[in-house]
Amino acid sequence: MGKYLVLWEIDQTKIPVDPKERKDTWSLFMAVIRQDIEKGIVTDWGGFVGETKGYSINEGTEVEVMNALQQFVPYCIFSVHPIATENQVNEMIKALSD
Repeated sequence: MGKYLVLWEIDQTKIPVDPKERKDTWSLFMAVIRQDIEKGIVTDWGGFVGETKGYSINEGTEVEVMNALQQFVPYCIFSVHPIATENQVNEMIKALSD
């Protein structure tokens, strides 16, 4: 199981102009995010203040993470970065001297 930094951005062309519609859309997104947090797929989530961008920390297999992110397509654009743990980095360092 891997850990991933996910940078997300809402596609501005898909944001409703009407505030009520925008509220409804955000509420739907947040309900899905809450479900992913409860499932343990998302371990941290946040939006950048004043922007339509943010981040999440996702944990799971590549397929689990891809499936979780597909729930937001085509409304979000993602950049996904695998994260190495401290132990993994230390293993890499050790391998350099072997």
